[in-house]
Amino acid sequence: MAHYRAPESKREQFRRYLEKSGVLDSITSVLVALYEEADKPDNALDFIKLHLGAASPEPADVETLRMELADLQQKCNLLMGENKELKNRLMQYEPSPEERAAE
Repeated sequence: MAHYRAPESKREQFRRYLEKSGVLDSITSVLVALYEEADKPDNALDFIKLHLGAASPEPADVETLRMELADLQQKCNLLMGENKELKNRLMQYEPSPEERAAE
């Protein structure tokens, strides 16, 4: 009989772990959403993956994000260049920290 209780204890520990980490709540809410769907999806597994966030992004979304990333990298490079130019111009009017220490 003691052998029977050990697996039950492990199951209970695992259940508490899932509950504590929020997994049970997430799965329950997705299953409830699937249950409440008026038009049941053809593929319930895809529905669950999508609502749990495990589905891969759409190719159009990925391409949009890539274009946005390239645009932001270009803007960042332009701002870095402008920053460097402004620092150089500022140095013409203010002594560098090394020159201030020498004074």
